[in-house]
Amino acid sequence: MDAQSRGRAEEIDPADQWVLNPRTGNYELQLDRSAPQGQRSATSPRRRRSAGAGSGAAASPQSPKSPKSSKSPKGPKSPHTPAPADSPSPAVPKPRRGETPPGRRTGRNRKGGSGSSRRRRLLVTTGGTLAFLLVGGSLGAYLYYNHLNGNLRVTDVGDAGTGGFKKDQPINILVIGTDKRSGAGNEGYGDSGSPGHADTTILFHVSKDRSNATALSIPRDLITNIPACPTKQPDGTMKTIPAQKGTRFNTSLGQEGRDPGCTMRTVKELTGITVDHFMMVDFNAVKVLSSAVGGVPVCLEKGVDDRDSKLKLGPGEHRLQGEQALAFVRTRHAFGNESDLDRIKTQQQFLSSMLREMKSKETLTSPKKFFSLAEAATKSLTVDSGIGSIEKLTNLAGELKDMNLKNVTFTTLPVLDNPAEKVKATVVVDNALADPLLQMIRGDVSLTEVEKKEQAAKDAADAETRAKQEALMQGPRAAARDVRVDVYNGGGPAGSASTTLTWLQTGKGVSKASNLGNAPAKLEATQLEFAPNQADQARALADIMGLPASALKVGTADAGPRTAMKLTLGADFKGAGIPMTAPQKAPDQIQRVEADKAVCAK
Repeated sequence: MDAQSRGRAEEIDPADQWVLNPRTGNYELQLDRSAPQGQRSATSPRRRRSAGAGSGAAASPQSPKSPKSSKSPKGPKSPHTPAPADSPSPAVPKPRRGETPPGRRTGRNRKGGSGSSRRRRLLVTTGGTLAFLLVGGSLGAYLYYNHLNGNLRVTDVGDAGTGGFKKDQPINILVIGTDKRSGAGNEGYGDSGSPGHADTTILFHVSKDRSNATALSIPRDLITNIPACPTKQPDGTMKTIPAQKGTRFNTSLGQEGRDPGCTMRTVKELTGITVDHFMMVDFNAVKVLSSAVGGVPVCLEKGVDDRDSKLKLGPGEHRLQGEQALAFVRTRHAFGNESDLDRIKTQQQFLSSMLREMKSKETLTSPKKFFSLAEAATKSLTVDSGIGSIEKLTNLAGELKDMNLKNVTFTTLPVLDNPAEKVKATVVVDNALADPLLQMIRGDVSLTEVEKKEQAAKDAADAETRAKQEALMQGPRAAARDVRVDVYNGGGPAGSASTTLTWLQTGKGVSKASNLGNAPAKLEATQLEFAPNQADQARALADIMGLPASALKVGTADAGPRTAMKLTLGADFKGAGIPMTAPQKAPDQIQRVEADKAVCAK
């Protein structure tokens, strides 16, 4: 179900459903605002203890307790002795306009402030954080939590991802923007009748220490190979969609029944990076999210009048939301050389600005913006089952909450015009620039200079391990002809063990190498296991293969004279002769947008 067809009951802004309970002084959630007076939620401040002196009627349920309400009196203050607990509550007449309800103070409170001022202070104190409302709120907060869960759409992608991110490991999230037409007002967008494509794809890599992140855009017109893809059908059965070679990247989603898991598999084959989770949005996401934050600031060096996207703006600064925001990220003819690569830059600038708005004080301290954003985000998202609940998404957000935007860098996979085409319409990977960039991401190296104190903390934590690993590389090297090694494929491309064996024997003189096929288990990183008395062989092979010191794993006992070392090619292995040591600096030609900086589109 799309974001525009969920029923009229959701047309009420949830931020407007938090109302002040005059008896407790707390803001409580009233989900069923449209219900008749007698059918309101238990969290509504209008709910009163049942009247009926002498009737013996039981009291109505009270509003659930909050941190403030636990200290509030249960009813009007009285100088008389309280009635027994089982006595019926006295009738509380409804005050007329301008009258003060029984038991309520008039004028100023004891600190000299007016009642309205006190309520404003409470709003400032309690309205700014979702955590307070969820922990101290009430049954209404629990219902709202489940309501947000119901907004999410979840897709089972099987083993396309890792199944869940880990706190002590990098996190890789694939953000997919599809051009599927859904929702009222989107009839003019996308391909008519199409299930959608991977129109905008960003691989978001979060570092192991959570100090930095790299957002890698993958051009939709990139020619690549799409691997065979098992997909779960509506009836629960599995269907494997055949592999396809030499096709556009954007057909990895939607076409021939491919789901987001197919895009995840394609990205892994293309980059050597295993994706943990995916998040997918359509056209509506840009409209509703930009509106929820009150508009996204953008800057233009020149005026724009794009007939196709219907974007018409003058030079200078603008705050865009809804249809205008969508037109901005869709335009291809407004900036640069009017290519899809220039549109990617524009989208990166827009997303950077949106991130700044989401993390701004104005958003985080505004209940209306905060809850509107939660509503819009959950309605817009389709996710994998690994993060398919608000609790799991909250855990993921907790890993990212302290990251400084100046350490978040957007970049694009380097590409060249397809040399096989006379009329240039597609692109291919520029390996000379792409290989070092992908090595940096796989090696968890930031594209920005992380703050010294963050880097110092990271260096201190890794110093002892790094020193031990680097010490293994110090010492003599054996001759290539004396290196004995068994090669296993534990996550590299198909046939990696065989091609590496041939390369070692015929090209590097390692004649005592053997191919032992697939490893019992897959590894993320290539590993060379050896005995202490094989250290000279291990150093020689590391030099030949371009292995980092972290790939070396020394045992505790010496090996026999004819015992071979064990080389397991991991998911980071891209091919024989391609170094796996990540560079510490990206090539200068790499395109980048830093999330903390406002850049004018041109």
